[in-house]
Amino acid sequence: MTSGDAILSVRSVSASYGGVPVLRDVSLDVGEGELVALIGPNGAGKTTLYNVICGVVRPDSGRVYFMGRDITGLPPERICRMGIALLPQGRGLFPSLSVRDNLLLGAWGLDGRQLRDRLESIYSLFPALRGKEKRRVGSLSGGEQQMVAIARALISRPKVLMLDEPSAGLAPIVMENLYDSVIARLRGTVSMVITEHRYRRLMEIADRWYVMEGGSVVMEGGSGARRSWRGERARAPRAGPGSAGTPSGANRAPRIKAYRT
Repeated sequence: MTSGDAILSVRSVSASYGGVPVLRDVSLDVGEGELVALIGPNGAGKTTLYNVICGVVRPDSGRVYFMGRDITGLPPERICRMGIALLPQGRGLFPSLSVRDNLLLGAWGLDGRQLRDRLESIYSLFPALRGKEKRRVGSLSGGEQQMVAIARALISRPKVLMLDEPSAGLAPIVMENLYDSVIARLRGTVSMVITEHRYRRLMEIADRWYVMEGGSVVMEGGSGARRSWRGERARAPRAGPGSAGTPSGANRAPRIKAYRT
């Protein structure tokens, strides 16, 4: 994919915290309706990359483009209104508030009719939440709480949805249900970037994938696509399509210290 075909394009982005480099020359493209997997160990820079895209962190260098427009450094609320939504790691819910009140936090700016229509579409996608509008989110199961978090991100009808470890803390069977009943239904209706540590299921359905380590993209590929190696050292996932280790005879570079992000 070329950047001209992408709805979201990150070009040579570097970022740091307090002078400590966290992202190093990262480039990434997401096509319209595409599901892109972003994987890597803790401290690889995945969450920081999401924060740069959303405007929470300003990059030291590089640019972010959305629908052909440079959005680098714009305020987060403006980027959200343009059509980029983030489901943060840990869900970011308010457990003492009701399901409805949590959903309304993602629906600001909608009039009464729009809100009714959006809520109905949410309950069609998440039937388990129908009838639980008044229940406190803290009283729901982990799987139901994750549904509320995803629903809150979707209620604004974003064009790009980024999910930072949506299955974290969920039992394996609940994770499978999340992918089978939610992610599968969203395929093609919204562009998605998903990060997972338990990435096998994700890699089975992703259109393309990027592997990050030490703040850099070290490997990328796609379903049936030939791998593209970046840098002297590339570490692939140990499972899933396109899995591979360091190629035979390749020089191993010293391991880059990874800072937890």
